[in-house]
Amino acid sequence: MDKSNLWSLRLGFSGKEAAAIEKLGLEKFLKKSYTSKFDWSVPDFMADDPKTLAELKVIREQIKNADAEEKKKILKKEIYSAVEFKKWWIEKMKNDEFPLREKMVCFWHNHFVATSQKVKVNYWIYQHNMILREHAFGNFKELTKQIVKSNAMVRYLDNVDNKKGKFNENLSRELLELFTIGIGNYTENDIKEGARALAGLNLGDESAIYRKFAEDNTDKTYFGKTGNWKADDLVDLIFEQKKIPYLITRKILKWFLYDTPSEELVVYYGDYFRKVDFEIQPLLTKIFTEEYKKENAGRKIKDPLVYILQLLDELHIDDLDDGIIMFFLKQQGMDLYNQVNVKGWDGGNSWLTSQVYLQRNNTCDLLCSGRSITRKVLNTMTPDSDKPKAELDKIDVKVDFDSDGNNKTIITELSKRLLFEVNESMQKDMENLLKYDFDPKEPNANFAVIRLFNYITKLPEFQLI
Repeated sequence: MDKSNLWSLRLGFSGKEAAAIEKLGLEKFLKKSYTSKFDWSVPDFMADDPKTLAELKVIREQIKNADAEEKKKILKKEIYSAVEFKKWWIEKMKNDEFPLREKMVCFWHNHFVATSQKVKVNYWIYQHNMILREHAFGNFKELTKQIVKSNAMVRYLDNVDNKKGKFNENLSRELLELFTIGIGNYTENDIKEGARALAGLNLGDESAIYRKFAEDNTDKTYFGKTGNWKADDLVDLIFEQKKIPYLITRKILKWFLYDTPSEELVVYYGDYFRKVDFEIQPLLTKIFTEEYKKENAGRKIKDPLVYILQLLDELHIDDLDDGIIMFFLKQQGMDLYNQVNVKGWDGGNSWLTSQVYLQRNNTCDLLCSGRSITRKVLNTMTPDSDKPKAELDKIDVKVDFDSDGNNKTIITELSKRLLFEVNESMQKDMENLLKYDFDPKEPNANFAVIRLFNYITKLPEFQLI
């Protein structure tokens, strides 16, 4: 696989940035990605969603006093907003000129998990998502402070129930275990004292605020230091600890490059991360520019986002409804805003179970045959079912190839774009599909190349980057 294609998949969601990486070089591409702009305005579909506690109270009163039909209408509106929110993000991932920001937002989204299923207020999930977008390339410590004080996280990890004299340790525990320093690097007493410091941090309009009647203003001892600590103080004290950089550098390496990064790399980049005072941008630049020079393709299984967006890009399918992509991701175990638990998506081998692989193959078969996919069809894609027989809309599909080439040059062209390695058996299979007398000028040449493409997508090597 050409490096520009490989790194387009790693730094985005498809191969469409390959030309920009080739033209600009990796460092300039990264700089443009870091300075990419994004829209701060609240999406139109969220215009009528409650955004303050007062507005939320009004909606709850309406639901409480409404008849069954009216309740259904209000809930339907909430569901519509939640669905449109997912489609809004998918559209950004698909169409941003420099999608590394959205790739990083998705990384943080799976690190600082707060699901819409539990939070239930779409605007709070939107606020959470925008904090991740704003700080995607910023400072890890500052991002952690902002997230801990977000309404979404306070609701998701039950800090609304954390009050003086009746402590809830959920947020305190996950702040240490999953968000910053990792298991084995803190004590149970740190969790208890952290919960006391977070007591009373409750929902506000723009972010969480302390409620005087519920906060604990006595001294707490946290990582050996004593004071009347609050949320920001806890984060500052955590970031003084020696082991702080390694959990996040391991996760970044796993997200972008290696399903099982070496401990040596984790420590090497972690030490650098501390050196640059937990600034994310220089860390990413160091990781990407240094790993770019290595021959390390094929070390990571594509997640469902990369799989489906690469497929659509390669087949030039621009008008597939984002709702179908949303449902495909859910079927593949990558439901946006709704991870199964606070640990987030596992990644790695979980992206290639027998059911996931079957769904990928069936989806590709349908698209390559010029048929659209629907939610109903995706629902039938289980290991025990035949391929769907539903009537489907026809769509135009094509694969880019050199029409002045021959069978071998076109096979090489697709292999360099799509596969990290090709063995002798695969080469023979591809030459049997695209035979020596293949004429790229023939009217039906595109269909023959699509058959070759479909074969390639079934290979284990295609699932890896």
